[in-house]
Amino acid sequence: MTFNVQSVNITDSAELAAAVEAAAQETSKHDGIDPFSEQYLFGLRDPRLGHKHWIIEQEGQVEAIAANDGSSAELFVVPSARRQGRGTALYEAVAPTPVWAHGNFEGAQALAKAKGLDITRHLLVMAIESAALKAAAQKPETDLEVANYAESVERFGKDHVQNQWLKANNEAFSWHPEQGGWDLDRLQRGMEPDWFDERDVIFFWDVNGETSGETQPEMAGFHWTKWHEEVDPGFGEVYVVGLADAYRGRRLGGPLLNAGLQRMTEKGAERVILYVEADNVPAVKAYERLGFDIAENHVVYKTQTR
Repeated sequence: MTFNVQSVNITDSAELAAAVEAAAQETSKHDGIDPFSEQYLFGLRDPRLGHKHWIIEQEGQVEAIAANDGSSAELFVVPSARRQGRGTALYEAVAPTPVWAHGNFEGAQALAKAKGLDITRHLLVMAIESAALKAAAQKPETDLEVANYAESVERFGKDHVQNQWLKANNEAFSWHPEQGGWDLDRLQRGMEPDWFDERDVIFFWDVNGETSGETQPEMAGFHWTKWHEEVDPGFGEVYVVGLADAYRGRRLGGPLLNAGLQRMTEKGAERVILYVEADNVPAVKAYERLGFDIAENHVVYKTQTR
């Protein structure tokens, strides 16, 4: 069976973007996992991200879609249109770009085997709930000043807070393909979504300048949490946790995690998730000791190198 794979400018059509979002919601409800990551959902409406899109439609209904950000791709087929070759047709439109398989379901595995693809990245979603969450959501034990984004801006000024946040983020994630190398514009775009809450970003401040000697406080680390209200009941996410270079090796990771979990339980969370690379074995074990369990698997498939 052949399919008409169309290259489209989705950001030029609010109607088409809404149709794809509806298809993603339908697929998420069926699979229990979102078929597109957050940035790829943003890319449906935000032309600044520069995503390219391909769709397969039938009688005006979106049946399948692929998106490419220039370094990786994501694609999905709505449940009612699967097992007929649409996924293969879309993969051929984006190949040889590495492709994410959220959930790594049987269909994705079969396509990868047929195309001779290897897993080159494995991302885990881990979750903590109920009593384990309450036990971990403790007031952080630290001599550093703990303040959320809104409080920090009021005390230290917006420019200083954002510059320190960028510095800590880029030091913590200098190795990371998506989270590293941010500039001010990228940080501010991260604060644009409706879910962003200034009180949900927790900072640790060195107000005494014990490391830098600066008169303005230096940010030791941050815990950016996210609240998911697209489902009922809502739940929390350990969105990003990072430490500045000068504050590593001081056992601040645990207190930062505690601070964010405490914030989310205060908002009513009974479940909190986080994403972690599967090959980061020490982190995975540390989260398991805290009470997190593996809930989802996400992988990147890429053409085999010989």
